Amino acid sequence: MSKSKKIVVLGANSFSGQDFVDLLLDDPGNEVIGVSRSAERSKVFLKYKLRRDLSRYRYFQIDLNQQMPELLQLLDAERPEYIVNFAAQSEVAPSWDYPEHWFQTNCAALARLVNHLRKQNYLGRYLHISSPEVYGTCVGNVYEDAPLNPSTPYAASKAAADLLLSTYFKQFGFPLVTVRATNVYGARQQLYKIIPRSVIYLKLGRKIEMHGGGVAVKSYIHIRDISRGELAILEHGQLGKIYHLSPDRGIAVREVVRMICEQLGQRFEDVTTVVEERPGQDLAYVIDSTCARSELGWSPQINLKEGLSEVITWIEQNWDEIKSQPLEYQHKP
Repeated sequence: MSKSKKIVVLGANSFSGQDFVDLLLDDPGNEVIGVSRSAERSKVFLKYKLRRDLSRYRYFQIDLNQQMPELLQLLDAERPEYIVNFAAQSEVAPSWDYPEHWFQTNCAALARLVNHLRKQNYLGRYLHISSPEVYGTCVGNVYEDAPLNPSTPYAASKAAADLLLSTYFKQFGFPLVTVRATNVYGARQQLYKIIPRSVIYLKLGRKIEMHGGGVAVKSYIHIRDISRGELAILEHGQLGKIYHLSPDRGIAVREVVRMICEQLGQRFEDVTTVVEERPGQDLAYVIDSTCARSELGWSPQINLKEGLSEVITWIEQNWDEIKSQPLEYQHKP
């Protein structure tokens, strides 16, 4: 960044949020404020905590659903130039059981936040973290103007959020930029996600479940590549525009697990078992990121083999703490 800026990261305790905070702190001119509803996690899960100097970072535990007045008071007192919002209910399967929780966080709380912010004069840019799941199954060349066709309550709540924000941009010129990035992974990811879970299960001698045989095609992209893209969009993206971030190609989930097995000296067929596919599972998430590449000069730098190796090393180096953590999603309203 060309000059000193104050940036608020909502959902800073999340996997994606913590990496973005760490990237922001690379610039000595940035003052960063993190906000999440949960207590700040340990350095095993927060990359920025490995830094010696955190004097330019402050963390506040605030629940968007329960403590919105406190959040708005904080924002008005700090007057950040940039706000990046990672805060969301983001798991797919549990959204079928508690759809109202997903819509409360991803839509109702967001509406209250943005309606307040659009009346203030300090905000220069607001980066909204959307998801390609709003498109449903992605086949062929899926561009940023593809129709919304969500397949799950989670995806529907994100699509609703996108539509809500677009009305504030059109009506009030709200300084919105939006990113839809494909399947993020990397060290410090939630342990119930397929990549870290596969490594952990192999170390524990447990079978890895392949939902639907693992034939669904994902577009795995390393967390730091996504963070770099998000920063480029935040700084240089065209207001009101949606940008895709994606790797060069998709890959079936089973092939990713096979790569992990190979790196750990295990035979895929011996350590996996096929189970029923999840409801609403889209067949593919492959989206086109030509716009971000050509307009912003962004491209992914970390290949999948290298990234998987990093995840394995992280788990092995922090095994004592990681093996004591829950390996299933823990739902919080």
